Amino acid sequence: MLLAIPNVLTPEQVAEGRKLLESADWVDGKATAGHQGARVKDNMQLPVDSPVARQLGQIIVKALSTNPLFMSAALPLHILPPMFNRYSGGQTFGTHVDGSIRSLPSGQRIRTDLSCTLFFYGPEEYDGGELIVEDTYGSKSVKLPAGHMILYPSTSLHQVTPVTRGTRLCSFFWLQSMIRDDGKRAMLFDMDVAIQRFGTENATHPSVISLTGIYHNLLRQWAEM
Repeated sequence: MLLAIPNVLTPEQVAEGRKLLESADWVDGKATAGHQGARVKDNMQLPVDSPVARQLGQIIVKALSTNPLFMSAALPLHILPPMFNRYSGGQTFGTHVDGSIRSLPSGQRIRTDLSCTLFFYGPEEYDGGELIVEDTYGSKSVKLPAGHMILYPSTSLHQVTPVTRGTRLCSFFWLQSMIRDDGKRAMLFDMDVAIQRFGTENATHPSVISLTGIYHNLLRQWAEM
């Protein structure tokens, strides 16, 4: 499932984030790439211990914790601290797949089920820089407004096309979901959306309670904690 999540950050949060990121100290992105990724990765990143990264990362995670669309689609168990990258002057990240296991600051290792990219610059501010995700039904090109985020399976092959004008500035991170299987996660999301829509139109209908019970019983059966 590939899902765009609008307005994760407010315009004010985006503006403040841009100000902090534009004055931050950046390093070569290859420093955090694996063996395969380093061969096709050409960008800049904030160091993982950057105060700016920590500050903005906390803002992003807090915003996501109150975003009903994200919570319903991702069913997050663990979220890695957000990282930040910058592309300009033809920089790109060739086709790759994200690493399957990453470590939290505590040292706890988590499985990367879902990948997230949150945009700080709008599509009109740079040329190129599309996130291309290999979906079940072909390639999807993603380039969202500032403050919006794309959520997609970490198993997907993906790339960032060369940025030929301006600068592409994003946050990227991974999470482990309570539901390992993408198909089951998508099914629960579709059911949750349908229940909410039905409940809004027919709040007192007994089927709302029945369907909600089915949803939670499936979640109880499939969830890994």
